[in-house]
Amino acid sequence: DVQLQASGGGLVQVGGSLRLSCVASGLTFDEYVVGWFRQAPGKEREEISCISNNDGSTHYADPMKGRFTISSDNPKNTVYLQMNSLKPEDTATYYCAVAEGWGSLKTLIPRTWEYTNWGQGTQVTVSS
Repeated sequence: DVQLQASGGGLVQVGGSLRLSCVASGLTFDEYVVGWFRQAPGKEREEISCISNNDGSTHYADPMKGRFTISSDNPKNTVYLQMNSLKPEDTATYYCAVAEGWGSLKTLIPRTWEYTNWGQGTQVTVSS
């Protein structure tokens, strides 16, 4: 079974940084795209970023460009999300998910419904 374990969340002050980790098991890592999403209470889930473990290509949702960086360590089956200059509006539960069978993200990116397995989420709280 595919399993995803997200970690690294916590309480941080405005302007601080966190690095989230997503460890995947039960899959051939380089055949998947890994995406990061977040959902705040009362709001819809929103995409942050995704990375192809096939060629390392990345995609960022427009509102997320500049402060978030996604990276992957294929031998460790781990994808990271570095978050800098955090703001109170970044407070949310952050999830990682995988989409199978994608190559490069240079032309197409998975739609949210194409992510088939989701981690349990890690809470990020930014205090002012």
